[in-house]
Amino acid sequence: MSNSKKVIVITGASQGLGAGMVKAFRDLDYKVVATSRSIKPSTDPDILTVAGDIGDPAVAQQVIREAIARFGRIDTLVNNAGIFVAKPFTAYTPEDYAAVLSVNLNGFFYITQLAITEMEKQGKGHVVNITTSLTDHAIDGVPSVLASLTKGGLNSATKSLAIEYAKRGIRVNAVSPGIIKTPMHGEETHAALGSLHPVGHMGEISDIAQAVVYLDNANFVTGEILHVDGGQSAGH
Repeated sequence: MSNSKKVIVITGASQGLGAGMVKAFRDLDYKVVATSRSIKPSTDPDILTVAGDIGDPAVAQQVIREAIARFGRIDTLVNNAGIFVAKPFTAYTPEDYAAVLSVNLNGFFYITQLAITEMEKQGKGHVVNITTSLTDHAIDGVPSVLASLTKGGLNSATKSLAIEYAKRGIRVNAVSPGIIKTPMHGEETHAALGSLHPVGHMGEISDIAQAVVYLDNANFVTGEILHVDGGQSAGH
């Protein structure tokens, strides 16, 4: 079946995982709405870019409004935007706390409400949340309370929304990555970070993009938290 008319919204789309997903879905002939603070305009007529802070409800409204105006529908939303602040628990500042909650939770909440509203009108749709395997398997030396607090909440919300909307044709899933080779990890850190995974190496951006592609085509899968983490969540 052709995906040429499918429209996907991807947050945090300017680099790393988000940019990889934009490419993966354009290669499948999806129309893409890409948003992040630093996103630049695209010369591809099937990519709509919207710059802004996804934690701001006005930006979420703009993304969905412009997506509908340009492409007429929203089939899939990928909540990829996220920030990770690694500090000892007692060292977190109120500003750290506010920033992480704004992107990781507000950035999910506002745009997902709006996207599901549009999906209900067409009787089908799909939401994918990008979380982290640190919520399942904390690692000594990798302080991650704010990531666990927010992304763990998204894991729970994934299951709750999946059940709430199952009979309305809307699926909700999550991809739970290990540590992926993105611009935020310098090459000098790859060996140490790779050793945190049972398979002994970090993941690639394409691993996450292909997991999202799989879920988008897996019509009998909903409420799933798909671990793409080199065995990290299984143990050490």
